[in-house]
Amino acid sequence: MSDWRSIAAKKKSEQDALIPNEWRLVSIPSPSEIDVSRIPETCGLLDAIELEITNSDVDVLLESIAKGRWTSVAVTSAFYKRAIIAHQVTNCLTEIFIERALKRAAELDEHLATTGTVIGPLHGLPISLKDQINIKGLESCMGYVSWVGTFAERNAVLTDILESAGAVPFVKTNVPQTLMWPETFNHVFGRTLNPHNRSLTSGGSSGGEGSLVAMRGSPLGVGSDIGGSVRIPAGFCGIYGLRPSYGRVPYAGCVNSLEGQDSAPSVLGPLTNSIYGIKTFMKAVAGARPWLKDPLAVRKRWSEDEYNLADHGGGNKLCFAIMWDDGIVVPHPPITRGMEIVKKALLNAVIDWKPSKHAEILTCLRNIWQAGAQEDFQVVTSPSGEPVISSMDPEDNTPVTDILDARATKATVSAYQLWQIQKQKRNLREEYLQLWEDTVKTTGTGRAVDAIIAPVAANTAIAHGKNRSASYTSVWNMLDYSSLVIPVSKVDPELDLVKAPHKFYNEDDKANYERYNPVDFMNAPISIQLVGRTLEEEAVIAMGEIVDAALKSHH
Repeated sequence: MSDWRSIAAKKKSEQDALIPNEWRLVSIPSPSEIDVSRIPETCGLLDAIELEITNSDVDVLLESIAKGRWTSVAVTSAFYKRAIIAHQVTNCLTEIFIERALKRAAELDEHLATTGTVIGPLHGLPISLKDQINIKGLESCMGYVSWVGTFAERNAVLTDILESAGAVPFVKTNVPQTLMWPETFNHVFGRTLNPHNRSLTSGGSSGGEGSLVAMRGSPLGVGSDIGGSVRIPAGFCGIYGLRPSYGRVPYAGCVNSLEGQDSAPSVLGPLTNSIYGIKTFMKAVAGARPWLKDPLAVRKRWSEDEYNLADHGGGNKLCFAIMWDDGIVVPHPPITRGMEIVKKALLNAVIDWKPSKHAEILTCLRNIWQAGAQEDFQVVTSPSGEPVISSMDPEDNTPVTDILDARATKATVSAYQLWQIQKQKRNLREEYLQLWEDTVKTTGTGRAVDAIIAPVAANTAIAHGKNRSASYTSVWNMLDYSSLVIPVSKVDPELDLVKAPHKFYNEDDKANYERYNPVDFMNAPISIQLVGRTLEEEAVIAMGEIVDAALKSHH
């Protein structure tokens, strides 16, 4: 291969050439203009109808298309234009394929006009996909220079399911090289910025989706989550995001890092601007019987009983547990204020959650990932010679240890050693199940706690290169708990003042405390995650609706 820099530059140039001139911003905001979330409203490129379409949530869009108020072509065109605007100020996209998407939308409009019926539950809805989700004939380089020029020979199973449900895949979105980062930067497409404050990260690894959906450049996106990669961008960008349990959403046919590591695998999940969008996505996917198309998909239909909280007293007298901190790093003041807002808004019983062995759980998870991560990254990058990124800090070119420690020199463990780690994981899951069950003694409902309310991270969106921990999300990955992110508020320097130092758990906790200055986090969204048990997606969505409604009523 030729020099990796020239390959990357050529791919980026080809991407830019796909942007229609009439969709280009007349002037790009200066770097000092940190909040670009309103640019689509003010730039003059979108007319009144296009703004109405793109400011509508999934329920309104689906109903309007089905009833003929808007065509799929009109909706797809409006979101495509807004996505391109979002990309010009946040760098959120990878693959752009306008003609193909509009052709698909026109076919759906023709079907509706001819038959009077929709194709499926997502009829006419544009959907964005994280770069790793294959679309036949398009690239999924996943931020690797080595994979530029490799075109998918078939759709991912999820792409087929979404299309069969009537969706219109229309853009793919940016990721960090290797995916194993809570930020978004790679050598091919560069860095994705947070639309609420471009000096802050959009999170990762689904950072492109986070920024795009937050700017309403997509009504519904799909990301992946191995340690928080759906929830961190959702939390940092102020949108809704769901981490389902292993196998609930089919993964077959995607490109990925750490393939073959099946002990704590990545899962696919939706990001959108309403819980309705989350529910609609999960119902559509489960309704397509994905276990007949992906052998690792769980055989579990959408359950209205579970959505109606049959296992949670029918939704009467719910009891939530709030985890104020994880015993490793105490959250910044805005995060704590967000949790307090939720507690005040809820009419339900609330108790405190005492986390157990979170540091041990996280160490176990890292050991599973690290077992072959370094070799995995080297195998993929060696054909192009591109360096494995060791820091996301734009001002730091020296190799540093990242959140995984996986880029540091590390001997591969033996199969037997890996089995011992996996056995430890099983034991920790058993202990946590018992911890949850034991709360029946304190809830007052006759049931164990219905769900845990926890921070998404110890900080809101933070400066580029500084988000090196995913401890508040990764713990639920290893336990395989379903988790939904719900936006709450935004950082307010007048409310979110620096607090007096607490007794620090460790050096990381001290460093996190010292990093907080409210002015640096201006306008950053504050979010929480609602955590249920394994394969409890329906109940988590239903309880999420209760929390979300309480927050909206409280505000």
